[in-house]
Amino acid sequence: MRDLLRRGMDRVFGTRPATIDTIEPGSIVIAPRKPIDLRDEAAITEVLDLALRIGAVLLDAGTGAVDTRHQVEFVANIYGLEDVDVDVTFNTILICARRGSTLPPITASRTVYYRSLDFTRLAQMDRLVRKIRRLSITPATAHGIVDDITEAPHPYPRWVATLAWGLMALGVGIFLGGTWVVWLTAFATSVVIIEVNRRLNRIGTPPFFQQMAGGFLAVLPAALLNPVLESSGLGFRPTQIIAAGIIVLLSGLTLVGAVQDAITGAPITGTARFTEVVVMTGGIMIGVALSIRFVGLFDVHLPALTAVPPFGAADVPARVVGGAIAAFAFALASYAERRALPAAFVAGAIGSGVTAALMLTNLGPVFGYAAAATIVGLVGGIAARRSLTPPLVIAVAGITPLLPGQAIYRGMYGLMTGTGGTSAMVTAFIIGVGLAAGVTLGEFIARILRRPRLPNVFTAYRRTR
Repeated sequence: MRDLLRRGMDRVFGTRPATIDTIEPGSIVIAPRKPIDLRDEAAITEVLDLALRIGAVLLDAGTGAVDTRHQVEFVANIYGLEDVDVDVTFNTILICARRGSTLPPITASRTVYYRSLDFTRLAQMDRLVRKIRRLSITPATAHGIVDDITEAPHPYPRWVATLAWGLMALGVGIFLGGTWVVWLTAFATSVVIIEVNRRLNRIGTPPFFQQMAGGFLAVLPAALLNPVLESSGLGFRPTQIIAAGIIVLLSGLTLVGAVQDAITGAPITGTARFTEVVVMTGGIMIGVALSIRFVGLFDVHLPALTAVPPFGAADVPARVVGGAIAAFAFALASYAERRALPAAFVAGAIGSGVTAALMLTNLGPVFGYAAAATIVGLVGGIAARRSLTPPLVIAVAGITPLLPGQAIYRGMYGLMTGTGGTSAMVTAFIIGVGLAAGVTLGEFIARILRRPRLPNVFTAYRRTR
């Protein structure tokens, strides 16, 4: 149908085909295709390797398996390989190009050996795919651009990212209703956690033990300061400091990608990612438990968070500001582009505001978190196309302040002291899944709202004149 429209427009009007710059927003972009000789194995291998390298960066950044597969297929289709099979697993991408019944297929694969949070690299790869679609650049040129993207240093110095993690904990402290003592302590604690984990990673320590070390360190400052500041009248709540540290550690996990894969038809990849999330979260919990036992040897006992502190309408502004700061800081710590930082700030404010507003009702916290995540995913999916920022950046940053750090600590403390805690752990699990599922639903709704229409050849003709 697309080819008929293009040929019909050429015959009737004698104009060139409509491109991405000549079709109105919301209409189908006719992607240029370059012919390829199916007998040229070198040319086909070059295209397959390009598609795999782009897919590897997307998978590395936490993009869902289905979205990664679509992007890999799209790049291969652009260069004339329309009969391809793509399989994306937890850390491997496999692509097979079929060349008809008389020639053997060509297969290539690539493995992602590590996970990294570099949203600038993700955004640049997204723009490369757009450039391939719009300009039909050669595979060799695209390979050169991929080299520049993957070999470029982070856009910000490492110390900026470290301070951003601390700022994120400070924002979470505000979101949880803490005082300035809680904010500063959470800031310092998170900076120490990130720096220690970075050094552990440098010597090859497995991520599980890094998470365990982070959970252990999250408890120590609160335990040391609690006997001194408990009766000072400064509003010192160690549970808020610990919860802020836990949220910082949880924010680096691919919870959204795991649930998204399970929902969108990639159960094997979703199961593998979800297993990773569970194991890494288990490392945090073990670290917290060990730290609670450790400080107990010195007769230092932390207060139990048996219930969420009272929440009223007067607390909504602080929660909105705290959530916005935390989302902004997470995007900065994840090396997001400058254009994405204001969007992350707004997404955090929206998510925190919706959650705070719904907590004033009788709908329950789980519904409030899920509804907020859905709205964040919707806003991120729509705004992403306008700011050329991948939806994943805005969505993940927007739900980061909502991660169930307090519920995890409450459950872990209850289990360690024999006062219960199973209910809190189940609540934390449901909230985490609800956040990820809400983001996936919001992005799905955004895709429906911006679903392309068939191009109007008369409109395209007027814009080419």
